[in-house]
Amino acid sequence: MIWRRVVLIAVAVGALVVPFWATAWGADFPPWGHADSSAARSLIPHHRGVPHRGLSPGALARCEAGLERGKENAVPRVAIVGASITAGVGPGNPDSSWAVRLARMEHWDAVIYGDPGAGYIRRGILRQGPVSAELARIGLRALRPVLVIVQAGHNDIGEPLQLERQRVAQAIALIQAEAPQARIALLTVFPGKSHAARVYQTDQAIVTAALAADPAVIIMDPLTGRWVYPRIRDRLHPTADGDAAIELKVAEILGENGVVAGPESGGGLICDSAVSVRPPL
Repeated sequence: MIWRRVVLIAVAVGALVVPFWATAWGADFPPWGHADSSAARSLIPHHRGVPHRGLSPGALARCEAGLERGKENAVPRVAIVGASITAGVGPGNPDSSWAVRLARMEHWDAVIYGDPGAGYIRRGILRQGPVSAELARIGLRALRPVLVIVQAGHNDIGEPLQLERQRVAQAIALIQAEAPQARIALLTVFPGKSHAARVYQTDQAIVTAALAADPAVIIMDPLTGRWVYPRIRDRLHPTADGDAAIELKVAEILGENGVVAGPESGGGLICDSAVSVRPPL
């Protein structure tokens, strides 16, 4: 009887801990931050009636192969990698993410990888990260993109700043080696609930390392730029309207830096690996 009571107590405690853990999705240290565990995966809810825009690995490979065979320079190609905001967390649908919306609006062909929890250091819940691994998986040399956008930073808050700078420099070096023709743009830390010094330190580490590695890098900094966009209840991830606001802000900054849209008659082939997820409410 005693062992049964112990088991029941353990189950009860676990039932209390999991909901508390789940509410930390938008915290400085997300639940997947220190381990890529099956428990973190179990927090991904299934959506009903929402189209799953992300492609399976096989379908993604076929999509990328078809895109790579296309006529070079006919339609601008871009590569976008990142974390939860690129994956469509918030609206719960990758089809509504700022990245997909941006590629469509600008008439670009695009390959998009988004893994919640990924960063320059952290791997993400689906282990597609860090962003250097996402970039390597795309195959930039064959894709020949004119622009590479990296959205990352929030999930690395609290990591050693020197390591963060090293990883940012490595990611930029990888892009320069595999796609020397591409402009590089970084979408850094998004404003969340915390205004602790470490949030700004991580953001600054990314910006300084990026500019040192490539003085021509385009910096899009939602934190210091005080970006305002509609957010869900975690006060970090955007709603569908929030993604639309981010899309327009990114397009504005890219345009100011000479990045142009494709022809209106072209573009629209989007190879998106993002998984349809949203944080628990």
